[in-house]
Amino acid sequence: MPQSAALAATAEDLAQIRKLRLASFVEASTLLILLLVAVPLKHAFGYSLATRIMGPVHGAAFVAYAWSMIATVSGGGWSRREIARLGFAAFVPFGGFLNAGLLRRKQAILAGREMRP
Repeated sequence: MPQSAALAATAEDLAQIRKLRLASFVEASTLLILLLVAVPLKHAFGYSLATRIMGPVHGAAFVAYAWSMIATVSGGGWSRREIARLGFAAFVPFGGFLNAGLLRRKQAILAGREMRP
């Protein structure tokens, strides 16, 4: 019985990491759209509607990423360095994309642990 509980926890951890990977991708994408499309449209062409739309969209994506990050790392098994990297990546363009490797490695570690009897 304890082994099945460990497998269930691992399955939950894998699902949580998948959610964090998705949230990281969406957050990084909306940040890039905001910085590379909406802000230039506003300042170069006076089209401020772009930032009024993308600002809140990115804000919601950022909150979803932060929430997912907290939920994921609260399960344990994350070093302080990894947690800091996940947090810092939300503030850097392309940071969410760079974390894909870290999150893939964590998924592989958990998946490998799940396959063992």
